[in-house]
Amino acid sequence: MQRLYDFLRRHPTWVDGFWAVILFGISVVGGAATGASRGTDRAALVVPVVLLLSLVVALRRRTPERMLVLAVAVGLGQLAADVAPLPADFALLVIVYTVAATGARWASRLALTAGLCAAPFATLRWPSEDTGTAGNIAITVFQAVPFALAWVLGDSIRTRRAYFAQLEERAARLEKEREAQAKVAVAAERARIARELHDVVAHNVSVMVVQADGAAYVLDAAPDQAKNALETISSTGRQALAEMRRLLGVLRTGEHQEAGEYVPQPGVQQIEDLVEQCRESGLPVDFKIEGTSRELPSGVELTAYRIVQEALTNTRKHGGPNAGASVRLVYFDDGLGLLVEDDGKGAPHELYEEGGLDGQGHGLIGMRERVGMVGGTLDAGPRPGGGFRISVLLPLKPAH
Repeated sequence: MQRLYDFLRRHPTWVDGFWAVILFGISVVGGAATGASRGTDRAALVVPVVLLLSLVVALRRRTPERMLVLAVAVGLGQLAADVAPLPADFALLVIVYTVAATGARWASRLALTAGLCAAPFATLRWPSEDTGTAGNIAITVFQAVPFALAWVLGDSIRTRRAYFAQLEERAARLEKEREAQAKVAVAAERARIARELHDVVAHNVSVMVVQADGAAYVLDAAPDQAKNALETISSTGRQALAEMRRLLGVLRTGEHQEAGEYVPQPGVQQIEDLVEQCRESGLPVDFKIEGTSRELPSGVELTAYRIVQEALTNTRKHGGPNAGASVRLVYFDDGLGLLVEDDGKGAPHELYEEGGLDGQGHGLIGMRERVGMVGGTLDAGPRPGGGFRISVLLPLKPAH
């Protein structure tokens, strides 16, 4: 049965053709007898009328507007030729429904008009002799009701189909919007990862360069110090490679893999290790923590670490050989404060904005982006007595 149902759905014209044949047979048999009783000329017109009305049923879904015009023309021909109503006139009821459901708007209005006019015209042309005027009016109303119901049903089907089509279109549009938003989110995430990659490379490479210069300087005079510097270069390089593999792995696949496969994101606790690394590279750093330390949101911790990392990297780049730096972490009730200062000779503020003398870094621009992502504020600029100062306040709760 399911196969038969699927076949009928795929071939609607065959179904309509089957019912057209049934309608033709019933109408010819019944109409021929009626026509014969009224005259030979009337009987000769029954077959063409029935044939055309059966054609309307057979092709109603292929060309509904044309079949409506044909049905109206045949109906007018029946009135003019005095061919009494036949079972085949049921085709007009069918085409009214079909046009109301699938036809053009002008055809739908024409179908409603023709359907409502069919019963009055038929009553005027062939009035019932056994009933009076009131009876003929009642018959007319009774015969017009099916045409009105057929049109209302077809129009409601049209409205329902349009509603479902609109829902499908809206669902498809929303799906495309979600895909676009997902692509934007992926692009933003990759940009964030690229900034982190810059921070990792800029910090660790600068440490390695300073250590390499120091090792070359004391290689002959102090081999032990040169050895320590080379060990620092080695460990720093391994750390940089580990983070680069993690970040490049995410950029390559476009997906976040299991957290256990990568090194955890650095946080506030790793700032002390960062400061110690800078000290070993030859940059004096004074590090203090004020307030009661507590667990912070991961985004705030990562931002704090990257800000300190970028600030100390800029100090090594622009501070000069005798520069020193200080780092202050202050725990407030509703936020985390950062103060990074150096007493070096400094560089033009524009170079800090660009992120370095080579113009390839992110510098203060990257810092502002990171701070803005967590709803914080950043104040940076030269110190009155020389050097550079960066002050950051990171809220513990994101701004709405």
